[in-house]
Amino acid sequence: MHAFDILGDPRRRRILELLADGEQTSGAITDVIRAEFGISQPAVSQHLRVLRDSGFASVRTEGTRRFYAVEPAALREVDAWLDRFRRFWEQRLDALETELARGRRAARTAAGQELDQRTGSGLGAGRTDPSAKGA
Repeated sequence: MHAFDILGDPRRRRILELLADGEQTSGAITDVIRAEFGISQPAVSQHLRVLRDSGFASVRTEGTRRFYAVEPAALREVDAWLDRFRRFWEQRLDALETELARGRRAARTAAGQELDQRTGSGLGAGRTDPSAKGA
């Protein structure tokens, strides 16, 4: 099965999201997936098997419990495929980062001006009076 066939199923993507937070028991995964998708325990087990057989997840047993974890190698393969498309969104993300920084800077400036108006000091947020002692 191709990686995107595996990731194309929303239940399997959700299982991987759960595993991204750390190792989970099959019971914990089943509880979440059953609640969110309304599928049976055997259906969840089948999705876990597909993830395991395709290399996206690993399992270890501890007594009667099964613990699942993400296998990063399969995700690196997907990441490598996506790499050729990153140029389409990286420039936009860089632009977004610039705009967010401008917004934060404007908010700090506005807060400083508001403080100046309330205190009448003319110093603004974070600024100190150079004539104060120790300056």
